[in-house]
Amino acid sequence: MKPTITVAKTAGFCFGVNRAVDLVYHLVEEVTSVKTLGPIIHNPQLVDDLSQKGVSILDSPQQARSGDTVVIRSHGVGQQVYEELERPGIHLVDATCPFVAKIHKIVAEHSAAGETIIIAGDKNHPEVLGIQGHCQGECYVVKDEQELLEVLKNIKKPAIMVAQTTFHANLWRKCVEIVKNLCTNLVFFDTICNATNERQAEAVLLAQQNDLMIVIGGKESSNTKKLKEVCAEFAETYLLETAEELDKLPPLCQYASIGVTAGASTPAYIIKEVLKTMSEMLNKQEGEMDFATLFEQSLESEKLYNGKRVKGIVTTIAPNEVHVDIGAKQAGIVPADELTDDPSQATSDVVSKGDEIELVVLKVNDQEGIVTLSKKRCDAVAGFEEIKKAAEDGTVLTGTVVNVVKGGVLVLSNHTKVFIPASQVSDKRVEDLNTLLKTEVQFKILEVNERRNRALGSVRAVLESDKKEKEEKFWSEVEVGKIYKGEVKSLTSYGAFVDLGGVDGMIHITELSWSKIKHPSEIVNVGDIVEVYVKDLDPEKRRISLGYKKSEDNPWEIFKRDYKIDDVVKVKIVSFTNYGAFAEIIPGIDGLIHISQIANQRVEKISDILEIGQEVEVKIIDINYDAKRVSLSMRALLPEEDQKIAKEGDSDVVYSSEDGVISEEMAAEIEAAVAEEE
Repeated sequence: MKPTITVAKTAGFCFGVNRAVDLVYHLVEEVTSVKTLGPIIHNPQLVDDLSQKGVSILDSPQQARSGDTVVIRSHGVGQQVYEELERPGIHLVDATCPFVAKIHKIVAEHSAAGETIIIAGDKNHPEVLGIQGHCQGECYVVKDEQELLEVLKNIKKPAIMVAQTTFHANLWRKCVEIVKNLCTNLVFFDTICNATNERQAEAVLLAQQNDLMIVIGGKESSNTKKLKEVCAEFAETYLLETAEELDKLPPLCQYASIGVTAGASTPAYIIKEVLKTMSEMLNKQEGEMDFATLFEQSLESEKLYNGKRVKGIVTTIAPNEVHVDIGAKQAGIVPADELTDDPSQATSDVVSKGDEIELVVLKVNDQEGIVTLSKKRCDAVAGFEEIKKAAEDGTVLTGTVVNVVKGGVLVLSNHTKVFIPASQVSDKRVEDLNTLLKTEVQFKILEVNERRNRALGSVRAVLESDKKEKEEKFWSEVEVGKIYKGEVKSLTSYGAFVDLGGVDGMIHITELSWSKIKHPSEIVNVGDIVEVYVKDLDPEKRRISLGYKKSEDNPWEIFKRDYKIDDVVKVKIVSFTNYGAFAEIIPGIDGLIHISQIANQRVEKISDILEIGQEVEVKIIDINYDAKRVSLSMRALLPEEDQKIAKEGDSDVVYSSEDGVISEEMAAEIEAAVAEEE
């Protein structure tokens, strides 16, 4: 059965290239001396065609002569080149792509304002060289995240970042994330051409849906090379310049489906030639394969052919390949990359000498007496059956993340790569998918495409299912007063949220400490493991209030145990009021030294006698546990004769040195004062 062939809708010339090429072909018909500054596009076949029509290529502006019509190609040039071509007798035609010209304008304006310019692209590409030619000051070119990080270390002033129009879209997104996280004074301009974005996105989709991808275009074309890179992440991919190069590819008939795309500088006629040649080759290969198959079946021959399944005994293990005896005259070789899809495994980790393994024939070379075989493709067939069964049964599978690709990751399970989109790799947002590489994950199969042997999985589905199961179990067992250990997940101004094992509860700020605190971070931090108890439940709204402070830590219980009336204690002055001073006895317990209990004479201004933070000795003269009030006296510790001295004109006796207690009137006054303070 012949493979299906799907051609990308965006294959071929983009707007800018088409405009430039049409312009040159039109000029050839009108003027005699047409020259392009560099090849008009990176396609040798089209450049040769223009050469036959009399179009020559200038390597530099100095080569232009009077009478020449000089075309600036779509890549654009620097400002100095324009100035060098403004000579008498030279007719300048500017075919710079409008999208590139827009970048020229952006960098020219910002560099003139003294800002640093960062260009994401290939420093040797003519488009990037042209952009640099419009920068007046500090300018850097970066090809990836690592180079960007190095450049950012040196930037001390405002800066902007632009991109080569054909820059890798996924790589650009990574660079933008770095800028957002590290720089507040850097502005980025997304100058990747929409056509480039669309072309790369469509190429990725085709690669995900087909077994083989053919990219047509010049090998020096930046956008064509990037198309090959993005396709190679998902499918076997080859870059061709012409139809003649199809002969170098494996037999096309061995693939179930083939996708075809082309770079922005690839003429339509070359694409048509490739498609026509592919069709002719497939018809021929199909006929040859059908005849060979029927012939072998009729003779019950054991002749080897591409796609045949065989068994072999491992005879030699080398780092780069494994030799097997398949019972044929040819030597069987399994390359390391055809042994397993797991890059972390060495050949000796996969097989041992003497093992019998199932293989599939990839290529038979009778002249060299070698048969190239694959174990991983054979394993993948059996593994895919397990994947299909797991999809039907809803089974949870285990696999290892082996690749980070556009839009997600590839997980190797049962010798089969399963694509897991970024939105499904976790139940939380994962900023950098590379952190998942080589990690083991559990996942469910969401979708299977049997025709293309593709599977779509979800780690998130497993995590959410586990979370729901834990949540239901928790609510079936939880009760007020039950003690749990949990992890502090987040803090707010009003409390701390604790993960109790799939369910979150909240410790209100007033439940974190017996002392008054301003923020929960004074007591706990995110990631802390804490012991809490269930204080209140609302099963309908699924809300849990937690308690954290323990009764044995209640400062009033400690005070009650360790202190009594008439005890002399050392305290620290913490605040003043009009009627006295508050002093800390122990953390969480303050007592009031009424103004009349500070000295043996009338006190006009408390700060004349006491200071905040000062430590003084006092006597506990009253304790009211119901009202949580403690009355203190400095005066009670004065010598007895001093206590009896009262200031002349002071008519109120507020302290009796005979019995050592305050009057009922004073007690009422102190209690009212403390209540007012609080």
